[in-house]
Amino acid sequence: MITSPSETKTGLRLGLATLAATSCLVALLAAGLPARAADSDPVLAKVNGSEIRASDVALAEEELGASLAQMDPATKKDNVLSFLIDMKIVSKAAEDKKVENNEDFKKRLVFTRNRLLMDSLLASEGKAATTDEAMKKVYDEASKQIAGEQEVHARHILVETEDEAKAIKAELDKGADFAELAKKKSKDPGASDGGDLGFFTKEQMVPEFSAVAFTLEPGKISDPVKSQFGWHIIKVEEKRNRKAPDFAQVKAQIETYVTRKAQADYVAKLREAAKVERTDVAKADDAAKPADAAKDAPKPADSKMAPAKK
Repeated sequence: MITSPSETKTGLRLGLATLAATSCLVALLAAGLPARAADSDPVLAKVNGSEIRASDVALAEEELGASLAQMDPATKKDNVLSFLIDMKIVSKAAEDKKVENNEDFKKRLVFTRNRLLMDSLLASEGKAATTDEAMKKVYDEASKQIAGEQEVHARHILVETEDEAKAIKAELDKGADFAELAKKKSKDPGASDGGDLGFFTKEQMVPEFSAVAFTLEPGKISDPVKSQFGWHIIKVEEKRNRKAPDFAQVKAQIETYVTRKAQADYVAKLREAAKVERTDVAKADDAAKPADAAKDAPKPADSKMAPAKK
């Protein structure tokens, strides 16, 4: 509290008392901060005096990843903590045996350090690139490519021989229910759904199948059609112009694509500025090509933006 010169001595004394009390409070709070900070990352175990904290377990869970996927949270935490305890014990034994002086260990340590540095930087670059604006731009461009593309909703019955297919077509011509025949006679995994394939585009099916499905009118049933999988009888349920899914439905895919593309572009930029000399038998032009980290990224305009087939 700041007082003006016109204040009385009593007022001044009260002000100083209040200030002193406040100072004591600040000191007490400051003294309590380390304890609270520690409580947010509690010590879960000690191995020969070396602490293992909750943050260590969280990091190990992140690193171990898939191997822990089937465990419930409590079992996962217990297993990871046991792993860290063993790691502390064994790593200390390795230090005692001077394993770090081994040439193979030194090489692996350098490799691991470089890999961690690379992964950390690329993760940062990828995160910075995934802005709402960037993702929306990718979505809008992909949506334009999708707009107006035709897709068909069809069912099919798949059998091994042409004779079987012809016999089934004869039953259908007499009024048999397509879905029921599919359940009874189709060898396709979707037979239990009455042969329902959901909506699909031409590119999502083998050419022989698409050529027939996209020429049939809704409600019509095809003659036997041969493909690499066997013989099909196809029934078209409906046709429509494809619509792009809502942004929320494909946001995760778009985020992955934008992240990988940003990382690939960043690596390419760094590689252009670096002096790289290949001494192996690879062609010089191959050596100059940067690794394309985005080539396997899901493209927002591909089939993954379509509704999932049944």
